[in-house]
Amino acid sequence: MFIKILAILILLISILLKTAYSNDIILRDLISLNNPWGLSFLNSNQLIITEKSGNIKLFNITENKISNIKHNLDISDKGQGGLLDVLCNKENIYVTYSERIEKGKSSTSIAVAKYDRNNLDFSNIFRSLPPIKSGYHFGSRIIIKDDNIYASIGERGKKEIAQNPTEHPGSIIRINLDGSIPMDNPKFVNKTNWASEVFQIGVRNPQGMALSPFNSKIYISNHGARGGDWFGEVEYGTNYGWPILGWGGTNYSGTKIGPKWEKGFKKAIHYWVPSIAISAIQIYKGKEFEEWNNYALISSLKNQSLRILDFKDISDVKENIIFSDKIGRIRDIEIHPYSGKIYLLSERKLWIMEKSNY
Repeated sequence: MFIKILAILILLISILLKTAYSNDIILRDLISLNNPWGLSFLNSNQLIITEKSGNIKLFNITENKISNIKHNLDISDKGQGGLLDVLCNKENIYVTYSERIEKGKSSTSIAVAKYDRNNLDFSNIFRSLPPIKSGYHFGSRIIIKDDNIYASIGERGKKEIAQNPTEHPGSIIRINLDGSIPMDNPKFVNKTNWASEVFQIGVRNPQGMALSPFNSKIYISNHGARGGDWFGEVEYGTNYGWPILGWGGTNYSGTKIGPKWEKGFKKAIHYWVPSIAISAIQIYKGKEFEEWNNYALISSLKNQSLRILDFKDISDVKENIIFSDKIGRIRDIEIHPYSGKIYLLSERKLWIMEKSNY
């Protein structure tokens, strides 16, 4: 009898968590899109949006109008690849993409162009090496901090390469805005055998990256295999342990990968087992949902949910589900720089999340 009551209580709690905040929130779809991947505010009224197939869109929020911008990138959209993240920084537009290389190989690459409403003439400033024949795990989020670009480079499904710091796949890299190398990167300080761009190693497929406006730390999200998704911090010269560590997950065959964590490796802040297919993240700062300030917004693909993490005390992280199963798989999140309203990319639409006026 006790077990039955406990099961009912657990079910009720899960339902309450699933619908948390739903009475206070309105979700509105703004425009239809075709498999979008990244979005970034050009200014307070305009968004740049990438679609995996290679399209770059300009969306005017106030006029509710969308248009195409031409560009010169040679993109391979095989598997999980394509035109991926976008970041607007002053007059420049940075993108990450799977660059087509010879003999069916591709690399996670970064390119920059001066903003032009009609045509973006991109130049590459980084190419992950070696190029690999695979359609998996490009990673590919970027942020800018202190005139440096940080980018997540997936391990392309090659596992052990993430423990090889002489190569880029499976790492977080740091470069200057023009693609040159910061001379205080780990290679030039205490990791002489690392590639010059590599800042952190041991990641699998990090598809979320955010700069906190509160402590200026960089945070990432990472896909585990069968379970073992995590949210953690980018930290100089450290190693998250993939594939030595399994972060609580297993191989797709069901076999064990390794321990969740062990001494000597960087420890994540929060884990998900089973996997939610964690995607984009942001550290919220704004007026619209000011009660969430300094919380992490966590989006997911498989779980189709938006969550918040209160991680101020990393020994007692608190998680709530804002909504799930409402807009489909969530690929990216952006916060309006003035209003604090939240913009979300699903597989087919751009959405805005705001508070109800009732």
